[in-house]
Amino acid sequence: MERRFQSNIIGLSIERGREIGIMMDYGINEQDIEKIKSINTPAYVVDERLLRKNLETLDYVQESTGCKILLALKGFSMYSVFPIVGEYLTGITSSSLYEARLGYEEMGKEVHIYSPAYRDEEFDEIISYCEHIVFNSAEQYKRFKDKVKNADKSIECGLRVNPEYSEIETTIYDPCAIYSRLGTTEDQFSAEDLEGIDGLHFHAMCEQNSDTLERVMEVVEEKFGQYFHQMKWINFGGGHHVTRADYDVERLIHIINRIKNKYDVQVYLEPGEAIALNTGFLVTKVLDILHNGMDIAITDASAACHMPDVIEMPYRPMIIGSGLPDEKKYTYRLGGTTCLSGDIIGDYSFDEPLKIGDALIFTDMAHYTMVKNNMFNGVNLPSIALINDQGVRLIKEFVYEDYKRRL
Repeated sequence: MERRFQSNIIGLSIERGREIGIMMDYGINEQDIEKIKSINTPAYVVDERLLRKNLETLDYVQESTGCKILLALKGFSMYSVFPIVGEYLTGITSSSLYEARLGYEEMGKEVHIYSPAYRDEEFDEIISYCEHIVFNSAEQYKRFKDKVKNADKSIECGLRVNPEYSEIETTIYDPCAIYSRLGTTEDQFSAEDLEGIDGLHFHAMCEQNSDTLERVMEVVEEKFGQYFHQMKWINFGGGHHVTRADYDVERLIHIINRIKNKYDVQVYLEPGEAIALNTGFLVTKVLDILHNGMDIAITDASAACHMPDVIEMPYRPMIIGSGLPDEKKYTYRLGGTTCLSGDIIGDYSFDEPLKIGDALIFTDMAHYTMVKNNMFNGVNLPSIALINDQGVRLIKEFVYEDYKRRL
């Protein structure tokens, strides 16, 4: 098959958590940059054109292998673009009742779910939305299998396995770390537990390339491959950075086809980040500038509230037109308005001194931002907008009542 897609390359590669180079091209033109800067701040802005490029890459993988790719809502849940995502992908995968309901109502395609444990009072409603339910343990499956069996529709059940191998450096994102609660390990696994199980699910990656998947798959096959022939499907989980500029897509295709043909199974992938990688921006405004050993700019975007991975991962998001500290003439530490002393976004340099009222645009702000943000200190959430060839469209604004209703 002729490779017909163009990867969503944005300058030199940037991995969240690790800079590989300085980004020079952000996939948007100067006119779009000015449109984004004119929006009331703070605001997340997703570029429909960049989103479609990512989806075309993922659809190429589907067409080349027959695999099915799902949007993991834990990474990106902007449901106003679900109709676009649904043009390319098979459906969604969820981690909770509410995510399952959102995917069911707003995309209307396949709905999968996995949770470390299900609540009795929610399970009947989960059944009403989902076609695939993955259980974390044999005990969870045994607890709910009669409800699944007696449902008024066909539901396929899976069991998540833990290969106890990963190459993830940040411990809080490692599902295979020691004492992990996620998945059934080999020593807790029994062939007898597979009665009625249609598929196996594993997740051992985070923002990684297909060479990592290849090594993970060797371990998964060594520990659980003997059971693959009994399965209808194998779910490779998430963490595949398929739409990153340096990702080896052809190696991924080879791995999927090998597993599919060797075991005669349907293969699922469920990336969240790869769908929205490098498709979104967060525009913020400088509110004040002060000096305490270095120049400090206070913005109306908060690391703690609006981009918590900056603190958790941690990583340093790029700003259009900025440089590394001291690379350009004027260096500032950027921070938010909350009372958290660690609400620091990072240190950036600029060609010209910053002024109160200047608009700054952070890149790669679509995934793990809207889904993780919060209203700590009563700080309002950024608006949500979509940009395409027709211009910028405001999707949602948040108000005091959104804060009050949560409490």
